Amino acid sequence: MTTAPWRDPALPAVARVDDLLSRMTLEEKTAQLYGVWVGADTDGDGVAPHQHDMTAGRSADEWDELIGRGLGQLTRSFGTAPVDPALGARALARAQRRIVAAGRFGIPAVAHEECLAGFTAWRATAYPVPLAWGAAFDPPLVEEMARRIGHDLRSVGVHQGLAPVLDVVRDPRWGRVEETIGEDPYLVGTVGAAYVRGLESAGIVATLKHFAGYASSVGARNLAPVRAGTREFADVTLPPFEMALREGGARSVMAAYTERDGVPASADPELLTQLLREDWGFTGTVVADYFGIGFLQTLHRVAGTPAQAAHLALEAGIDVELPTVKYYGDTLNEAVRAGEVPENLIDRAARRVLLQKCELGLLDEDWRPETPETVDLDSAANRAVARRLAEESVVLLDNPDGLLPLSPDTRIAVVGPRAADALAMLGCYSFPSHVLTHLPGAEPGIEIPTLLESLRAELPDAKVTFAEGCPVSDPDTTGIEEAVARAAEADVCVAVLGDRAGLFGRGTSGEGCDVADLRLPGVQGALLDSLVATGVPVVLVLLTGRPYALGRWHGRLGAVVQAFFPGEEGGPAVAGVLSGRVNPSGRLPVSVPQVTGGQPWTYLQPPLGLAGEVSNLDPTPLYPFGHGRSYTTFAWEDVDGPETGLGTDGSYDLSLTVRNTGDRAGAEVVQLYLHDPVAGVTRPDVRLIGYQRLELPAGGSARVTFHFHTDLSAFTDRGGRRVVEPGDLELRLGTSSADVRHTARLSLTGPVRVLGPDRRMRCETQVSERA
Repeated sequence: MTTAPWRDPALPAVARVDDLLSRMTLEEKTAQLYGVWVGADTDGDGVAPHQHDMTAGRSADEWDELIGRGLGQLTRSFGTAPVDPALGARALARAQRRIVAAGRFGIPAVAHEECLAGFTAWRATAYPVPLAWGAAFDPPLVEEMARRIGHDLRSVGVHQGLAPVLDVVRDPRWGRVEETIGEDPYLVGTVGAAYVRGLESAGIVATLKHFAGYASSVGARNLAPVRAGTREFADVTLPPFEMALREGGARSVMAAYTERDGVPASADPELLTQLLREDWGFTGTVVADYFGIGFLQTLHRVAGTPAQAAHLALEAGIDVELPTVKYYGDTLNEAVRAGEVPENLIDRAARRVLLQKCELGLLDEDWRPETPETVDLDSAANRAVARRLAEESVVLLDNPDGLLPLSPDTRIAVVGPRAADALAMLGCYSFPSHVLTHLPGAEPGIEIPTLLESLRAELPDAKVTFAEGCPVSDPDTTGIEEAVARAAEADVCVAVLGDRAGLFGRGTSGEGCDVADLRLPGVQGALLDSLVATGVPVVLVLLTGRPYALGRWHGRLGAVVQAFFPGEEGGPAVAGVLSGRVNPSGRLPVSVPQVTGGQPWTYLQPPLGLAGEVSNLDPTPLYPFGHGRSYTTFAWEDVDGPETGLGTDGSYDLSLTVRNTGDRAGAEVVQLYLHDPVAGVTRPDVRLIGYQRLELPAGGSARVTFHFHTDLSAFTDRGGRRVVEPGDLELRLGTSSADVRHTARLSLTGPVRVLGPDRRMRCETQVSERA
């Protein structure tokens, strides 16, 4: 085989793969279409429901027989149990050498891992969750984080990362809100594309998930049917994926679990082949979400047998079965030989998998697995990026009387179930929350300062006392009395409330941890009521994976600080905001509601979705999308945006100067929204089309220019075309979706223009005149 054309790196990848496929048996081709989850335990609770139904334990003899055909993927060698990173890298290398030696062609497997908020491995940096990335409004920093994650993955022999999540929040009761970037497709697309660029720049295959519509499930229930209409799907759900493919260069896509209008995504050729490949030009691999192919038979019931499920998935365009082989193995081989599944579907999927392996160098004769002697997955440089992102993501929601920053020598009562728990900082896909909760007593492997520890370190001259008050979710009120006593003795009370990340009902936030309404978990609301009743000023600090309704306490709190699972450096970051060392600059990526019910609601509402006389229910949020306060002030000056007309294929520059008028450095986030007064279909009252984060010293200024193109005003019309219509538009500059500072009015003239997949999706910005 060493002289075969497929081994020749000088030949085009397509020629190499075609030669290789021509030499392979059916079993060798299908072996490239599945992964094996070596460490998956078939006993105990398991990570997910149905895991035991879909995962078969394998003896050493079965493993040797399996890899004799070759192997497509190795699943989560690091993300299943705590293993020293250097030992894990050597174990993975040994497994790869066995795979190479066992197979006739000597092709290694693609090793994949989760990397949603950092490499999900023991002793790896736990970064802020994606909702915090959205709050930072800082794509370059997210790109740097992803680049570091990618280098860590590569250093131990991993090739593919299952991230980012590009679902747009449609109902904040959904458990996986913490995994999303926000409720606006432009924010999700720009930040998500930055993450993809960072991961891919390190040589890691980024995997976009969950394609598509997963977050639009009925009642915010995990895996429930999706009721999104055609235009919502086209204009809200799909653009982040398209942007991440076009701008980020993602090489893999994960099919969603859910079904839309009766068709599961994993069995939808219009989605996975026509749209993704033929319309968008995607050439990478499509992988199944874990057990997603089996769910076509067991949960969706669109297949009566395993062979039918495999056929549906292959025909739709799913190339790889994850996490382990059950449907694409012998069952599929038998169906092909029986004439039930065309072999050309096997060839199509195998060609895509092998082309990607060729890109990764896995078909080269000189490929060798990496075997590092030492591995540091939580370096000082990693922690510095994690700290910076955590600090930028903290949102100061309210500070009406200037209670914050706290005085350095004050008496502080820290109260609440999230104050002294390190896991309060982490989302459900961080290794300690995802894996170690199944292993009581296991060491987290990384340093995670609590907020209580961090505040004591931040304010060494303050007298800090602590009481838990109540559990996160249990209805136990016995600790409230002590918490009230501690608060009554203090000058200020810092109430640290929020979520516990977990999986499938084992937390209050995370995969399968959906909620009926947006009240604070457990009896935390009662605790907060009791603290407010003392008359001592209360600073509410929320460490959560979703927004919660806060209208009940509006006007009764001294300050409100929101942090979305800010990662291992979140404690010092939040403490820095409370002390004033950090000037808060985060902006809300999701609206914070007034009341606990009234969902689903996001800011992307047409006129009838807003408050009005037709209903007695007012859905207006307490804090809108894009909202966030600072310890300094900013003036917006010299706006250059005259009223004008331009063609439906024209462009327009809108400029302004932002000046820091306070006495300390700070960051402002200038947001550009589009308002379309009249359109052929109902449109959101406003939607984000551009933004720019500005870091300014005291007295400093910068001039920002937004380069608007009319493509950004496009929407899907009644005929399913993406169009730019003539008519009036407003470009609104604001500090949030509800706080508009300046408006530029445009009049588009000319014919309706139909856009293709090459349309402009980004509003480019230019920053100059820094002082």
